[in-house]
Amino acid sequence: MRLAADSEWLEADGLGGYASGTASGLRTRRYHALLVTATQPPTGRMALVAGFDALLETPQGSFALSSQRYAGDVVSPDGAAHLAAFESEPWPRWTYALPDGTRIEHELFVPHGASAVVLSWRRTPGPGPAWLRVRPFLSGRDHHHLQRENASFHFAPECHGERTLFRAYPGVPGVVACASGRYEHAPDWWRNFLYTEERARGLDCVEDLAAPGLFHFDLGGDEAVLLFAAEGHEEAVLGRGASASQAFELVRASERRRRRRFASPQERAADAYLVRRGGGATIVAGYPWFTDFGRDTFIALRGLCLGTGRLDSATDLLLEWGRAVSDGMLPNRFPDTGSAPEFNAVDAALWFVVAVHETLAALAARRRPLEGRDRTKLHAAVLAILDGYSKGTRYGIRCDDDGLLTAGEPGLQLTWMDAKVGNWVVTPRTGKPVEVQALWLNALRIGSELEPRWRELYTRGRDAFEARFWNASRGCLYDVVDPEHKVGAADPTLRPNQILAVGGLPYPALGGARARSVVDVVEAALLTPLGLRSLAPSEPGYQPRYRGGPRERDAAYHQGTVWPWLLGPFIEAWVRVRGATPEAKREAAARFVAPLEQHLSEAGLAHIPELADGDAPHTPGGCPFQAWSLGEFLRLKAVVLGDGGPEVASPTHRRVTA
Repeated sequence: MRLAADSEWLEADGLGGYASGTASGLRTRRYHALLVTATQPPTGRMALVAGFDALLETPQGSFALSSQRYAGDVVSPDGAAHLAAFESEPWPRWTYALPDGTRIEHELFVPHGASAVVLSWRRTPGPGPAWLRVRPFLSGRDHHHLQRENASFHFAPECHGERTLFRAYPGVPGVVACASGRYEHAPDWWRNFLYTEERARGLDCVEDLAAPGLFHFDLGGDEAVLLFAAEGHEEAVLGRGASASQAFELVRASERRRRRRFASPQERAADAYLVRRGGGATIVAGYPWFTDFGRDTFIALRGLCLGTGRLDSATDLLLEWGRAVSDGMLPNRFPDTGSAPEFNAVDAALWFVVAVHETLAALAARRRPLEGRDRTKLHAAVLAILDGYSKGTRYGIRCDDDGLLTAGEPGLQLTWMDAKVGNWVVTPRTGKPVEVQALWLNALRIGSELEPRWRELYTRGRDAFEARFWNASRGCLYDVVDPEHKVGAADPTLRPNQILAVGGLPYPALGGARARSVVDVVEAALLTPLGLRSLAPSEPGYQPRYRGGPRERDAAYHQGTVWPWLLGPFIEAWVRVRGATPEAKREAAARFVAPLEQHLSEAGLAHIPELADGDAPHTPGGCPFQAWSLGEFLRLKAVVLGDGGPEVASPTHRRVTA
């Protein structure tokens, strides 16, 4: 498969840290770096090693093996001009073909469970000597920010044999470098690196990086090896007393074995999102800039864990999050700074209930039912959510007399359509949003299996939903009833949220001819090859492109922008209203899944991006590696279109322990 030069790769460490870049080797984002460490896993990310310049010297001349872009759009050196091939599996690997006939293979990987990155260069047999010079560029900054030349950067290293320790700033983790070559100290600043993706996003886009010195390698025979680790993680990679070459061979073999246990590149990609939080586990919503969000975690879990047979991981995640229930709510975000959790989501706790239900069903189907204290804890969390929501909790969230859930206060954005610009809530959706009702009815039905007292409320809410949400003039569902808490009013805006009343959840809130009509309307107005539009093009305020600075992008976020994760609920609904027959599944796979698979190499390699433009050609945008996008893709493949039901993962997926 031929890859675009700006296709992005990701190597995650299982702690919230990562390495990321492009197929060409050019850094186009502030987040593209070799070593980003999570100082408070999975948050507190800091970019420690941004990149490097690499130069090969032979008797025939000097040849660049790296590329940099500087202000003025100047690319120098242009090592990509010598790039003959790039492969992303099992990890990034570049092959350079030089004019003198020499070929250099460079590879890079991040070992799981340690904040480190391993690089190597190998020369194919050729005449004469060859030397490699590698100059690392260091930063030591929050990964959201940029560094400029300053007098505080500490260049002087501590050298101990093959190991070199750099401590850039006080309070910032040090960087341990271990090389099979020798280090030459030559401190300097390299200025005005340009990141074109940040420029396109209307953000600061120019950075200065510190270059403390060079690593020299003789490529006449042995492989050149260079390892970087955040201080405190070096022993996990290097071992005590191991040389760089010895450590490289051991770690590479171990990591290769680990990656071979995954059944597909997408299943291995799913592993990137499963990370440690405290003594438990969580899911990173997306790389490079998101941390773990409640809503995203519980949506993504169903594909990333249940769709791949990682039932232990799913259980650990739910137990960890279940401890955070507060007044019936679950946090939607743990801030990067470590401040108090944010409870600004009406639906996060309801998605948790669905995830618990499906995880327990999957365990039972595998004849591994969860028993004892863990099962009791999950049931208690579910019932606490129902109690909190039915009695009333934060932000006006409460069960109304009709059995439906109302929510919202001025200035808040509580649903997944949560864009906010200053004090402007772009899509407030206060009142009774349609997908929240579908989730609430599912939670009530699930709760009634634990305590019968929830059955009457479920029945009342289901009757009210069918009576109040049907928009006969359009043959679909209203997006919100009682908008802005105006009883009896309804918002007819054509959005994709209504699809969750038919697909994407264990129990449909709508059936029969009305369900089929909803699917047909959504397909006609909102479907694209990459997902569902967040607003129909015929609606006022439709934004065809996700472009510009933060305000322009936030204004378009849910006003036409395409969301790939919604393909999961849509395809499930499309198959359901056709009787879930094998023929319907095959047709859905051909019509909807195959086009999406063609985009797996267009943005984040083996991953699926956060969003895309509403208008053709539906250019991917937002976060290039998004958990719920990939999660719903895997759920589709294993559950919706596979041979199993919602509680059985496909037998072709091997179980991998987190």
